[in-house]
Amino acid sequence: MQLIQTQKQVARKQLSKVGLLLALAITSSQVQAQGEAGKWAFEPATDNFSPAALLDLRSLNEKVAGESGFIKRTPDGNDFALGNGQPIRFWAVDEYVQNVAGTEAVTHKARWIAKRGVNMVRVHAVLAPNKPGSKITDVNQDEIDHIWKLVAAMKQEGIYTTISPYWAIPVKIQDSWGVPGGSGQSAAALVFWDKTMQEGYKARLRALYVRPNPNTGIPLAKDPSVAIIQLQNEDSMLFWTMQSVKGPQLTELETLYGDWLVKKYGSLDKANAAWGAEHPGADDFQEKQGDDFAAGRAAIYIVWQWTQPQTGYRAKRLADQLAFFGDTMRNFNAEMERYLRNELGCQQLINAGNWRPADPVKLFDVERYSYTANQVMGVNRYFGGEHNGPDNGWAIRPGDKFTNNSVLLDPRGMPTNIKQPVGYPFIIPETEWVAPNGYQSEGPFLTAAYESLTGVDISYFFADGDVPEWQPPFANLAWHPPTGKWSIATPMQLGQFPAAALMYRQGYIQKGRPVVHEERALDDVWQRRSSLIAEEGGFDPNRDVGDLPPRSSVKGGVDPLAFLVGPVEVKIGGDPAKSSVLNLAPYINNQNKTVKSVTGEITLNQGTGFCTLNAPKAQGATGFLSKAGPIQLSDVTLQSGNDYATVSVVALDNLPLRNSQKVLVQVGTIARPTGWQEKDATWKSQDGKQTFVGKEVVATGQNPWQIVNTDATLTVRNTGLKTATLLDANGNALQDVPGQSKAGSFTLKLPPNAMYVVLR
Repeated sequence: MQLIQTQKQVARKQLSKVGLLLALAITSSQVQAQGEAGKWAFEPATDNFSPAALLDLRSLNEKVAGESGFIKRTPDGNDFALGNGQPIRFWAVDEYVQNVAGTEAVTHKARWIAKRGVNMVRVHAVLAPNKPGSKITDVNQDEIDHIWKLVAAMKQEGIYTTISPYWAIPVKIQDSWGVPGGSGQSAAALVFWDKTMQEGYKARLRALYVRPNPNTGIPLAKDPSVAIIQLQNEDSMLFWTMQSVKGPQLTELETLYGDWLVKKYGSLDKANAAWGAEHPGADDFQEKQGDDFAAGRAAIYIVWQWTQPQTGYRAKRLADQLAFFGDTMRNFNAEMERYLRNELGCQQLINAGNWRPADPVKLFDVERYSYTANQVMGVNRYFGGEHNGPDNGWAIRPGDKFTNNSVLLDPRGMPTNIKQPVGYPFIIPETEWVAPNGYQSEGPFLTAAYESLTGVDISYFFADGDVPEWQPPFANLAWHPPTGKWSIATPMQLGQFPAAALMYRQGYIQKGRPVVHEERALDDVWQRRSSLIAEEGGFDPNRDVGDLPPRSSVKGGVDPLAFLVGPVEVKIGGDPAKSSVLNLAPYINNQNKTVKSVTGEITLNQGTGFCTLNAPKAQGATGFLSKAGPIQLSDVTLQSGNDYATVSVVALDNLPLRNSQKVLVQVGTIARPTGWQEKDATWKSQDGKQTFVGKEVVATGQNPWQIVNTDATLTVRNTGLKTATLLDANGNALQDVPGQSKAGSFTLKLPPNAMYVVLR
C-alpha cells in the first residue's frame, strides 16, 4: 500500500502535464478514425450542451450547490442531508481540471460532469510550502488558488466539493521549518503529535479557509458548497510508515506515551508491573531505543509486533501502546475539529482520514475509533489486477505484464465491502477499476448497486484528469505513456456514469436491513481480539476468529460474502453481547457460487462471473454475459453475445420500467487504444512465491479509443414504448433504432456502437 501512495504521487504530477495538451481532447474528434474489426472508434465531438439532448442529468442537481445551507447528517447520523434536511446522495469524482490555467476548462468540466450525474467532487492537494528556505507556516498558494477556482466553478453547476488539503507522504521536511530532528525526513505520521508540524498545518488551514475566495467573494469556511473537510489523506500511526520515525520525534512520542501511562496507572513502574514486571532490553524496541522511566519515557514497539500473535508481558504492553496510538490520533482529530469550528468558523462536516492499518484484520477498528472524533468515516479502496512494468505506478508500456481481473470472479475485493461504524456516513474518497485492467465497465454499475444496498454513502472515482472532457489514451508528450493508468474520464468508467448515477442518486435500489451488527468493547479492540468479520480479502472466518471476545453473543466467524447480502455495521465501544448476525443461508449459496442481496434485487454469480440488478425502476446485468445466457428480469429480458459487457436499463422519469415513458439503455463493453496488442504471458512475483497468468502488452497503440461492438438483444415489458433512439456520447440523438412492439413488450437489437439508447 505504501507503493500505491508513491505511484499516485508520481501519477498526480503526470496528470498535471496532461493539462498542457488541453486542446487534444477537444480537437481529436476532428480527424475521424476507422473502427477496428469488431470495434468502433470513440471520437465524440465537443459537448455544446444542447437543450435538445435526450440525456442530461444536470436537473438532478441544485441550481447552486449549497442553496439551502450546509450539508449535514441525517437524524440517525448514518447518511447525508441538504441544509433543509432533505436526504441526498452523492455521485462523485476526484478532480484535477482546476490545475489548468484560466477558468474556461474548469467551467466547462463542471457543466460536463453535472450532465453525467456528478454532484460532488473531491480536490486532493498538498499545501505544504515547496520553496527552499520557507517557513513551516508558509503555504503553497498555487494549490489554494486551484481549490478556490474549483469550488467556485462546481458550485454554479450544483456540485459540492470535498477538500483534502494535507498529504504527508510526498512532503520532505526542510531545515527552515524547525521540526526537531526532522530535516529531510518524510512527514508521515508526525502531524498527529508533533506541535511544530501542527503549527504549520493549522496555518495552512487558516490560509485556505479564512481568506475570501476571490472567485466567490466569501471564505470557504462560510461557503455551504464545501460539503466535507478531510483532515488528512492516507496517513496513520498504525501503518508501516510509522516504523521510520526516529531521533527526537521518537523520543517525543515516548515521552507522550509515558505521560499517558502515568495518567492510567499512576506511574511507569506501576504500568510495568501491570504488564508483568519484565524489563525488555533496548533491542526489543523501535530504533533500539529502550525505556527510560527516570526521564518519563516508555519505549515503543514497532508496528509489526501488532501483526503477530502475542502473549504475556508483550501482549499486555502492546495493548496499551495500541490504545495510546488510537487516543493520540483521535485527540489530534478532535483538536483539529475544535480549531476549524471555533477559530476558523468552518461549518462543514469533517472526515478524519481514509487510510488502512498495517494489519486490517487486527487494527482496522482502532483506525476507525480514531475517526469517531469527527462526523464522517472513510477509506480509499481500489480494484484491479497485477501490473508488472518499470513504470507501473503511472504508465503502461510495451513489455508490461498484467492480469485482467473482474471483481465478479473475486467479489471479496468489491470496494464497497466495508464494515461501517453505526451513526456515521461512510465515504470512499478514492476508488477505481485500475488500468490496464480491461474489465472496467462493471465498476460504476456495481458501485451504484452495492452502495445502494449497503448504505455506503459516496465513492469518488479517482481521478478525472486535467482535460475538459474525455481523456484520450495518449497525450503527445515527450515521455509519451498512456495517460489512463489513474484516469476515469474514459468511455468504460465515466462513460458508464449516467445510468449508475441516476439509479443511485434517485434511490431506485433498496437499502437492505443490517445483516451483521457487531459491537466491540474497546478493551477487545486494544487486545486485538478477533472480529466477527473483516474487510480484508484474506480474512478467513474459520481461521481468524480463534480469539473472539468471551462475551460475544456470536460464537463463530461470519462469511465475508455477507458484505454482498446487506449492510455490515459495527459499534466501536459497544457491548459484544449485543452482536447479531442474520441467517445467511438463504442468501449465500457456496455450492452454486451465488450471493443474493437481502432485498432480493441483486444477485452475483461468482462462478460464471456476472451480476444482475432487478429493481422496479432499474434492471440490468454486468459481466461475462454470453456465458450467462438469456437473463430474465422482472421487466427486461437480455441476451448478449458479448464475452463481457454491462447493460443497464433505467427509467429516466422516475417511474417503474413497466410504466416508464422514457427509458435509458446504457451499454459498456471493453475499450482499448487503437492498435493495442497483447499476448498471453506467465511471470513470477518479485519474491518468486507467486506465479501470475495474464497478458503482456505488445503495443500500446495510439488515439482514439476502440470499443468492442455491442452484441445484445433487449426486450422491455412496457406497453407504451414504441421508439428507440441511438444517442452520441453527449446524449444527442443520432439515429432511430428499429424495434418491435408486440404482446405488451418492446424488443430491439442494440446497435454495435451503442453506448446510450433512449426508449420512448
